[in-house]
Amino acid sequence: MSPKTALIIMAPEGSEEMEIVITGDVLFSGGVKVTYAGLSESEMVKCSRGVRIVPDASLESVKNQTFDLVMLPGGQPGSDTLAGHNEVGKMLRAQADSGGLIAAICAAPTVLMSHGIKPNLITSHPSVRKQLESGGYNYSEDRVVVSGKVITSRGPGTAFEFALKLVELLVGREKVDGLVEHLVL
Repeated sequence: MSPKTALIIMAPEGSEEMEIVITGDVLFSGGVKVTYAGLSESEMVKCSRGVRIVPDASLESVKNQTFDLVMLPGGQPGSDTLAGHNEVGKMLRAQADSGGLIAAICAAPTVLMSHGIKPNLITSHPSVRKQLESGGYNYSEDRVVVSGKVITSRGPGTAFEFALKLVELLVGREKVDGLVEHLVL
């Protein structure tokens, strides 16, 4: 059986580095093949706290590939950039139509709203709660929310819980139990 796959989409500037790195690392440790994609040609991404990450690919080069999971990190102005990007919207709608998992953390649930992805229940960083509620979303203060095929989480402090839930959904609970021990969580 081939490994599960995940795509992490990063804005050119302002994505939250902990959400990218922790989620990607935990997914990788869980046996998931992770691809980091930037919005432009493999150009270095400057994250919200100044960390620089070089993507594996551009969104353009992977837009027609199928992934088991498409994940959006939060951070500002990164989330706003992803929310306004047409190709991100096309990829999210295609992911939803195919029944694949979509995950968003921190301010990134606003990206889902911008592109018409509407789960029954959502969570986010408290700073965008009112925006999501005004957009008609049912809101939860739970640290990680699974609503159908959409998984959302609150922010950098919930990144491990979020990532472990993604591994559980992709690979299974047994793998998560091993990771919790390995990561000393």
